[in-house]
Amino acid sequence: MAAVDIRDNLLGISWVDSSWIPILNSGSVLDYFSERSNPFYDRTCNNEVVKMQRLTLEHLNQMVGVEYILLHAQEPILFIIRKQQRQSPTQVIPLADYYIIAGVIYQAPDLGSVINSRVLTAVHGIQSAFDEAMSYCRYHPSKGYWWHFKDHEEQDKVKPKVKRKEEPSSIFQRQRVDALLLDLRQKFPPKFVQVLEILVFCILLCFHKRKGMRHTVILLTLAAP
Repeated sequence: MAAVDIRDNLLGISWVDSSWIPILNSGSVLDYFSERSNPFYDRTCNNEVVKMQRLTLEHLNQMVGVEYILLHAQEPILFIIRKQQRQSPTQVIPLADYYIIAGVIYQAPDLGSVINSRVLTAVHGIQSAFDEAMSYCRYHPSKGYWWHFKDHEEQDKVKPKVKRKEEPSSIFQRQRVDALLLDLRQKFPPKFVQVLEILVFCILLCFHKRKGMRHTVILLTLAAP
């Protein structure tokens, strides 16, 4: 693919001749546009032929080729000039439009250039947002993914930590808890008999090893119902 010459893209440049600005009007704007230093002007156009032969602009309708016409004028600020390809006295093909604002000439962008610029701007914004979002993303095998923002850390450092005061329980809460405990105790009463039997068994075993059988019999007699 051949490289695109930057000189072929005239959308990023402008041209002005300050000496013409005070006398710029609908009758002189085409002469101003046909200055040789103007990069937007094609010297092979029919306007140059009419100018060299000292003919009027009405003769452009009888010629075939590239020509420039004044499309719109809003003196003294705005002028629009169109470059077109004339094929017959009644048939022309627009090639480009140029607008002159306060004497400065610009080339109007075509629809493809406008869409391309908008798409590139949108893609650049999305890519920048994605890169910034990825810079706040963190990952750890034990925690997974989470967001880590620097401004949150600064706010946490500046913001004083407020200690929450523990309020005492109310009478209603205490009575309610007591009622719940009483209800649980009635549904699931503690088994004191089993605990007592275990304690007696432990004591008997201790006396059996240390004091002999006489004390063991006495304790069994006292523990019997």
